[in-house]
Amino acid sequence: MADIARIVEVIQPEAQALGLDLVRVRMMQSEAGDGGEALQVMAEDPATGQLVIDQCAALSRRISDRMDALEEAGEVLLPFAYHLEVSSPGIDRPLTRDKDFTAWAGHEVRIVMDKTYEGQRVLKGDLAGMADGQVTIEDRKAGTVTVPRDAIHSAQLVLTDALIAATRPLDVSGADEEQLEALSDEQED
Repeated sequence: MADIARIVEVIQPEAQALGLDLVRVRMMQSEAGDGGEALQVMAEDPATGQLVIDQCAALSRRISDRMDALEEAGEVLLPFAYHLEVSSPGIDRPLTRDKDFTAWAGHEVRIVMDKTYEGQRVLKGDLAGMADGQVTIEDRKAGTVTVPRDAIHSAQLVLTDALIAATRPLDVSGADEEQLEALSDEQED
């Protein structure tokens, strides 16, 4: 089993050296279709909330070089084959840090509570914010619900027109013509 806390300790300085914030680090099923595992690293430029292709490539190189150096020195963080996947959190991003629950207030979210949580396990509605370790959501079924942040298993923004409008890409390099036309059409609406 991978020690994610140790991997974050190793990756964090590499992201910071590039002026980036880590959003999430986790092991998951590889999307390469080979049945293997992937080390998924989501990061963002705090100035834009995005990660462009050049930043992804630079962070990927730094992580690979650092993990290779540790392995050569005798510390093997992942003793099995894996793929490294570095990406932006995307529009319908996961909410993984306390500041995410404040920054994205007013947008629709889906929150899944830990299995040990007693109460409604899945909440969906508008995020009201976070204060004193408590997250408040205007749930569609239950109304205003406040839950402990540390009892949340996962939280993610829901793709809506309002979210798309709030997260227009600042850098469209790498986007194909159809994507740019769709973005232009949305801006006219």
